Amino acid sequence: MTAVTFRPKKIRVVAVPGAIAVAALFTAMSFGLSGNAGFQDSRMTFQRGDQIALIGLGILLGLGILAFCRPRIVADDEGVHVRNLVGGYDLPWSVVRAVRFDRNSAWAHLELHDDEQVPIHALQAVDKDYAVDGVRTLRALHSAASAA
Repeated sequence: MTAVTFRPKKIRVVAVPGAIAVAALFTAMSFGLSGNAGFQDSRMTFQRGDQIALIGLGILLGLGILAFCRPRIVADDEGVHVRNLVGGYDLPWSVVRAVRFDRNSAWAHLELHDDEQVPIHALQAVDKDYAVDGVRTLRALHSAASAA
């Protein structure tokens, strides 16, 4: 079987426009930086570097928002590769006891034989049927690997 890949869906609908909006807002605010920096009798004034720094800050914040689009899970007959917001895991199916998606859980997770749990941020509860299909696919791959 070929590898299957799952990524969160609804977070992209929020994160991409949000990141663009934040970068645009900080860019627009940078054009408002002019004149005195503070009180009337202050000798400090905003410079071009201050405007560039504010634009750069907006871009960095936008990239931080886009990090929520990073989660991904790739699985095949051999094992599973989980990439979450921070960090990732490469696991063979032999160390996985079960693929779980509990009723009140925000995302699915892999239950390992040593009683550890690996979260799967790519299969989120807000994605509903897409996440359920992903969990079913992972369970089918896991059971096929366990039977072999």
